[in-house]
Amino acid sequence: MAVPIERNVTDFDEYVGRFIAVDSVEIRARVSGYLDKIDFKDGQMVKEGDLLFTIDKRPFQTALDQAKANLQRAKAELAFAEGDLERAAQLVRDKTITQQTFDQRTQVKRVAEANVAAQEAAVRQAELDLQFTDLRAPVSGRIGDRRVSVGNLVTGGTTGNTTLLATIVSTDPIRFEFTFDEASYLRYERLAAGGNVNARRDDIAARGGSTLVRLKLIDEKDYNHIGRMDFVDNVIDRSTGTIRGRAVFANAQGIFTPGMFARIQVPGSAPYTALVVPDTAIGSEQARKFVYVVRPDDTVAQRYVQLGQLSDGDRVIKSGIEPTDRVIIEGLMRVRPGMKVTPQGAPASVPAAAAASGTAQK
Repeated sequence: MAVPIERNVTDFDEYVGRFIAVDSVEIRARVSGYLDKIDFKDGQMVKEGDLLFTIDKRPFQTALDQAKANLQRAKAELAFAEGDLERAAQLVRDKTITQQTFDQRTQVKRVAEANVAAQEAAVRQAELDLQFTDLRAPVSGRIGDRRVSVGNLVTGGTTGNTTLLATIVSTDPIRFEFTFDEASYLRYERLAAGGNVNARRDDIAARGGSTLVRLKLIDEKDYNHIGRMDFVDNVIDRSTGTIRGRAVFANAQGIFTPGMFARIQVPGSAPYTALVVPDTAIGSEQARKFVYVVRPDDTVAQRYVQLGQLSDGDRVIKSGIEPTDRVIIEGLMRVRPGMKVTPQGAPASVPAAAAASGTAQK
């Protein structure tokens, strides 16, 4: 026979939510042209900087060559204007030409300098356009399927009618979003404040960033995935009375996918000491829960209890029993309150997490 044991436990609240990517990027071209090459397989993992699409470079190479030629012409005109101005400087000192002629040649030089600057900018723009024909992955992650085949005209630019080529979502790490009610939000805030009513909200949020949470997928039984809270929204939704929270999880194996449902457990209390008994010792009477205990005179008594969560397979009892009570965990259907029993110690195979049993006397 054994009695309930004391264990350090923490209450957890459970919520349902979805995974979302840290980074989600739509791949669109910055320049228009015919799609020349696709350098990835649909659905593969890509790294930042990997080449994805190539637009026909020939028109842009031609534009760059023309811009460079215009720059050379502008520089030649500037060199001529500078020489002409140097000669005019001597002539105006000798009173051979008028001051007006000298000012005109000065103006020609300034116009030539401005033209060189404009052509240099045109060369840089042409170089950028040529670089933009190579579309590279801006982030690491998993790319979706191609939306355009080779040979199609791609519309680029910064307007809203540009052509969508593909999408990339990052996978490691990954975020998990869920919502919780206003009462829970207040409880978490006070828990994070640690009883300090003067704690600032940003300080609370910073401490909340170290809060460990647990998660399980829809086909899993246990909460084996550990992550951390990294964000709580700044407003409560008026229509639902809930607020959005977010946790971040490592995803090196790529099991978690954006959009996937899962359940998360968030610590809802500070650690405390509680009594635990095997979950098989709990009986039900309509909406109430109870356990059978053995009195000192070896008779059975029924105790109504307030249940907590499961802790390592055992049930937390918040109230209703004492640490010295002997709890029956087997044969609940064969005993009744007031019945005389012969208590037996738990066999070695039964965990010591509050095991106790009883055999009814006929």
